[in-house]
Amino acid sequence: MTDLLTVDGVSLSFGSVRALVDVSLTLQPGEITALVGDNGAGKSTLVRCISGIHRPDAGTISLDGEPLHFKSPEDAREAGIETVHQNLALVEDLTVWQNLFLNREMVHRAGPLAVLDRRGMQREAQRMVSTLAVNVPAVRSRVRRLSGGQRQAVAICRAAGFESRLVIMDEPTAALGVQETARVEDLIRKLRDDGHAVLLISHNFAQVMALSDQVWVMRAGRCVGGRRTAQTTGEEIVALITGAKSA
Repeated sequence: MTDLLTVDGVSLSFGSVRALVDVSLTLQPGEITALVGDNGAGKSTLVRCISGIHRPDAGTISLDGEPLHFKSPEDAREAGIETVHQNLALVEDLTVWQNLFLNREMVHRAGPLAVLDRRGMQREAQRMVSTLAVNVPAVRSRVRRLSGGQRQAVAICRAAGFESRLVIMDEPTAALGVQETARVEDLIRKLRDDGHAVLLISHNFAQVMALSDQVWVMRAGRCVGGRRTAQTTGEEIVALITGAKSA
């Protein structure tokens, strides 16, 4: 299988702090890849490099074999890489459809004039929500009235709805109850089944083992090993994280 995303020898320092040290890993299309490690292991920094927030000091990040040179997260989105951050980046006083099309508004143009296509965006938002079978109320509902799981679903729907190829999720169920966690996990599986690659950052080892196809382990800014999920155990992954077992 051809790699969708390749991280090759990526390093990044902030002053004297070496946040990433020669990190290499690959992501496959149509798979859920988990990235695990203790707090401070470098997971979030690596995600910020992939999503265009940070630029590595060394190494390359390639999509379909083509090196990426992002100057901003907008460049990453244009390349088909979407990120669902822990804070979700939703505007509570806007509706579901307004959040889905934030900074991607559909307009009618007449010469130099541009008018928002509100009905078109509402129709497309309903289609996006229905396609992903998201447990979200009417797209005209304001986000502040949604539950935590519904908000997470809106953020995932936005990430998956614009021809994205890779969806990065940072602790997508950390603040959710049991039932809402199960719904979001079903949604993540649906993304994979629809052909998206998913990069899942999670401290929930049961979730990692249940959802992922591949696991990469980070420790102290380095990628210390990778395993096919079906060929490893939670105990082995923990041992890689703590350093009790070498790659």
